[in-house]
Amino acid sequence: MNATKTAPKPLNGVDVPTLFATLDAVKQNREIAKFQFRATNQWLAGTHSRSTISGFYGAMQEMKHASAMMFEGDHPAVLVGGDKAPTPVEFLLHALASCLTAGIGNIASARGIKLESVESTVEGNVDLLGLLGIDDNVRNGYQGIRVSFKIKGDASAAELEKIVMRSKDRSAVYDVLTNGTPVDIHVEAMSV
Repeated sequence: MNATKTAPKPLNGVDVPTLFATLDAVKQNREIAKFQFRATNQWLAGTHSRSTISGFYGAMQEMKHASAMMFEGDHPAVLVGGDKAPTPVEFLLHALASCLTAGIGNIASARGIKLESVESTVEGNVDLLGLLGIDDNVRNGYQGIRVSFKIKGDASAAELEKIVMRSKDRSAVYDVLTNGTPVDIHVEAMSV
């Protein structure tokens, strides 16, 4: 009996045929895989600022998102802010959750697993003694981050857990947080 291979179909909102075509294209030309993402930020007042994300470089060309996206950041009143938006460290938790969840959707779809739900809670602890310059021995950022997932789909619990762990292994944000990334800061200062 001849086994016929069926072509992948969209699943979980993921265009699986395009996902596999992208993987094949990158395997044939590694330059396609080089991306540069950008954000611009403008101070509004106090601890309040606004970032705009619009263009990026990818697939060997300059590209633009369908529309420019704006995100505001602020601090709560207890941290001398106006509480007009999430704090930057809260956005970091969102970035981690979003990256891991996107990976879960892609990996499950590529494996032919239908997901019913994926939820996560991400928590991080910060000790302000470092951030406020009171104790140089205390880290400025998160001392630790915990991610908890609830995932339901048409696979065994063990297979669903493997999907989450594979997403962790492939997550760009998880990599940045756990391996660190060099950050270069350039300043153009002008007095008034």
